[in-house]
Amino acid sequence: MHHTSPSELLEYFLLPDNGFEVRPLRQGLINETYLLQKDGQTQYIFQRINTSVFPKVAALMGNLEKSLYYLSAEDYQNLELVKTRKGTLYLDAGEAGCWRLMNFIPGSRTYNTTTNPVVAREAGRIIARFHGLLAGAPLPEFQEVISRFHDLDFRLSELRQALGQAPAKRRNLAAKALGIIGELTQGPILPGAGNLPQRICHNDTKLNNILFSDKEQKALCLIDLDTLMKGYFLYDFGDAVRTIVNTAPEDERILEKIQFSRPLFEAFVEGIGTEPDLLSEVEIDTLARGAIYMPLLHGLRALTDYLLGDIYYQIAYEGQNLDRSMSLLTFAKRAQEELPYMQMVIRHQLG
Repeated sequence: MHHTSPSELLEYFLLPDNGFEVRPLRQGLINETYLLQKDGQTQYIFQRINTSVFPKVAALMGNLEKSLYYLSAEDYQNLELVKTRKGTLYLDAGEAGCWRLMNFIPGSRTYNTTTNPVVAREAGRIIARFHGLLAGAPLPEFQEVISRFHDLDFRLSELRQALGQAPAKRRNLAAKALGIIGELTQGPILPGAGNLPQRICHNDTKLNNILFSDKEQKALCLIDLDTLMKGYFLYDFGDAVRTIVNTAPEDERILEKIQFSRPLFEAFVEGIGTEPDLLSEVEIDTLARGAIYMPLLHGLRALTDYLLGDIYYQIAYEGQNLDRSMSLLTFAKRAQEELPYMQMVIRHQLG
């Protein structure tokens, strides 16, 4: 059977010309990504959407198209989709999968972690700008791409199920992580969340999903908009904090290295304050809890995946998902210890 190559699939898209060199990009944990280059310069990004993670491709691409209409401003770099020859937003190539093509922003880069308050502040600024631009978008028209994505009760029930079917060895190795989850979920983590306004959220605002200009550390826009759907601002806040305010990588094994950097937190919140009148009173009051909630949620999901035998997140070595989980849960604990401090900074900068 002939295996369709990405370059053959490109023929179905409305590209101004062809003759691109197609190079695989080994970075994301979910989608399969290729760079289209000419003379060593990347011009487009070609992606196969992971349909086992994102089964509702039409909903995902519909949300993406709607959001791009609003995410265009002088101070926000817009992304563009290249349509297929049939005028569709993506190519459904049957067994070869679902593919989409987007422009590449020249002179841009990403950071996995940072120690630089300028980067932290810019990240806050661009996330606030993203929300400011999408505030005018019609909420009911955005579809749910992954159901109960950031629902803690649902994620806890998945964990319990995984524990029931996990091999004893993995269950034993997970004991420490399970202890931290127990500690962090004793009381309500998001009191008052019932009154929060819904917004169109990115839902995956980790630092490396923000594009920066190569030369001057200026944030350009958010990328990887697959998880874009309704949610609460504290989701995007918490996801950003867990990757910006923690200077260690997500799978750091030396837990002493996982610190909560106050200067980076203050710079990040200051960046959010550049979009005036964005947040309501109740959002400002619950914001800090997002910084505990999101690393807890991600740590829980990585642990569930570890117990199930690593089926969701790609791993580079045995036990990496357990390392990810311990690292994330340790940061959630650090954030919980910093809760009064975070609330004070948020009140001061945004209240």
